[in-house]
Amino acid sequence: MDATFENLGLWGLLLSSFLSSTLLPGNSEIVLGALLHQMPSLKWPAIAVATLGNTLGGLTSYGVGRLFPRPHEGRTVEALRRYGPAALLLSWVPLVGDGLCVASGWLRHSVTAAVLFIAIGKFARYWVLAEGIGWLRG
Repeated sequence: MDATFENLGLWGLLLSSFLSSTLLPGNSEIVLGALLHQMPSLKWPAIAVATLGNTLGGLTSYGVGRLFPRPHEGRTVEALRRYGPAALLLSWVPLVGDGLCVASGWLRHSVTAAVLFIAIGKFARYWVLAEGIGWLRG
C-alpha cells in the first residue's frame, strides 16, 4: 500500500479514537478494524495511534471535570474517591468511561495518575481488539 494511504488511515484512526473517547460518536473500533483489514502490518502503529487519540479524548473529559467546582463531601463523593484514579482503567467502557474521566477531573485526581490509568486501559482495549481482528482474519 502507498505510504500516503497508510498515513491517511492512521490520521483517520487518530481522529476517530479521539472522538470516540468524548461524548461524540467516533466508532474507532470500526475504523481500527477496517485499517487492519486493509493493512495488517500497521497493527502496532494503529494500536499506538488509537491509544493516543482515545487517551487525549479521555483527558479532555478529565479537563471538563476540572471546570466544575470542587465537590462537597458526601456519600457519592466518597464512593467516587474509594477507587481513585485506578477506576480510570475502565475509561474505555462506552458511556461509563466518559463519566469516570469527568469525575476524576472533578475530584482533582493527579493528572499524572489520570494519564497513566487512562492510557493503560485504552491500550489494553485496542490491543485486545487488534488481536481479535487478527484472529478473525486467520
